[in-house]
Amino acid sequence: MSESEGLNVLGICGSLRKGSYNRRLLEIAKDLAPDGLTIDIYKSFADIPVYNGDDEDRDGIPAAVVQLREAISAADGVLLAMPEYNFSIPGGLKNAFDWLSRKDQPFTDKPMAIMGAAAGVLGTGRSQYHMRQSLAALGAIFMPRPEVFVAAAHTKFDADGNFTDGVGKTLIGDLVAAFQKWILQVRP
Repeated sequence: MSESEGLNVLGICGSLRKGSYNRRLLEIAKDLAPDGLTIDIYKSFADIPVYNGDDEDRDGIPAAVVQLREAISAADGVLLAMPEYNFSIPGGLKNAFDWLSRKDQPFTDKPMAIMGAAAGVLGTGRSQYHMRQSLAALGAIFMPRPEVFVAAAHTKFDADGNFTDGVGKTLIGDLVAAFQKWILQVRP
């Protein structure tokens, strides 16, 4: 694909909550995407079963995993928006990525960026660093900065789900613009 055709980024929300702040961050990123960059937000990984090697041996890779793998493989880059649960990666997201690592994993040389919102005062710093470590083992190429950690997320969204943090919105726009450049810089 030539640069003039544009880049397609897959947005993956690490939360399964209906009113997820992180899904909202992806929607904001989609709205702020610069010309030449499209962000498609993945539906959900909620239908991926808990990984069990015995189940894999008996039944193979579940269709939901295959669908997510194909979506990641087809994308020029992946933008994760994830919360932090107990100082780390949400279990459902980690489980989905554990399944993806089993066969024909799609992360090798895949440009990735990450952001997140959580209730704590540190935002999602710890979970983001754990995710970087986990996917680096699979060959993903994470953009080092800018970083977006939305802390005290419950105070940054109004009752209608609108993001009220102007500085945070600017940082998301900066991240998306930098990600476009990152993809063009590192992709094979």
